[in-house]
Amino acid sequence: MSIEGVIRERDIREILHFTTNKGLLGILDSKAIKSRAKLCENQRLEHILKLNTPTVKDPAWIDYVNLSITRINSTLYNISSNAWHQDDSWWCILSFDPVILTHQNVTFATTNNIFPATLRNQGEAGLNALFSDPVLGYYSKRVRRPLEMSASTPTCEQAEVLYPGEISTDFLQRVYVQTDEEQDDAYGQLAAVFDRNIDVVVTPEKFTK
Repeated sequence: MSIEGVIRERDIREILHFTTNKGLLGILDSKAIKSRAKLCENQRLEHILKLNTPTVKDPAWIDYVNLSITRINSTLYNISSNAWHQDDSWWCILSFDPVILTHQNVTFATTNNIFPATLRNQGEAGLNALFSDPVLGYYSKRVRRPLEMSASTPTCEQAEVLYPGEISTDFLQRVYVQTDEEQDDAYGQLAAVFDRNIDVVVTPEKFTK
C-alpha cells in the first residue's frame, strides 16, 4: 500500500502544527512554514520570530518542520504555552492537507524525535509504524493503543512528522484558535498579508488531549 492508501484507509484529514500569533504572521507573510534553520536565516522575520522551544535537542533535524497527525503534541504545547511564552502571545494550530505526507524525504517518528526509543522511517512503513501497538515512548515506556482511539490518530501523542525545509501555505487548510478575539485577530492577519481565504475556527478542544 502507498502513503496515499494509508491516508485513505485511516481517513487522515489534517496535519497539524501549533504556533503563536507572531509565528502565524510570519508564516502567512513568508507563504511557508519554515524549519528552525530557515527561520533563523530570514531577516524579514527577525523582529517577530518566536520559537516554540528555547533550545534544539535534536540538532541533526534542525532543517525539518515538526508536525503532528490528527492531534497536536499537547504535552509540548502545555510546556510551550505555560513556561516558555508567558507574554501577550496567543496560540493557534495550523491544519495542512495530508497530501504533504507524500512529499519527498518526509520522515515519520513513532514518538518525540528526541527520545532514544523513537523509530524513524520514511514511506508507507514509516507512516504505519506511528499506529503500532505498543509504541515505545519516554524512557521506553510502552504506550498502548486504546480500543476507542480513531484510526487516524497515532498511538503516541508525541509522534512526529518531520518535513524537510519548508511547507508552502498552498497546503494550508484552516487555522484553529481558542477564542472569538483570537479569531478576529487571525482574520486581520490573513487580510493584511495573505492572498487567499482561509477559515479560522474557534475550537479550544483542539489544544487539549
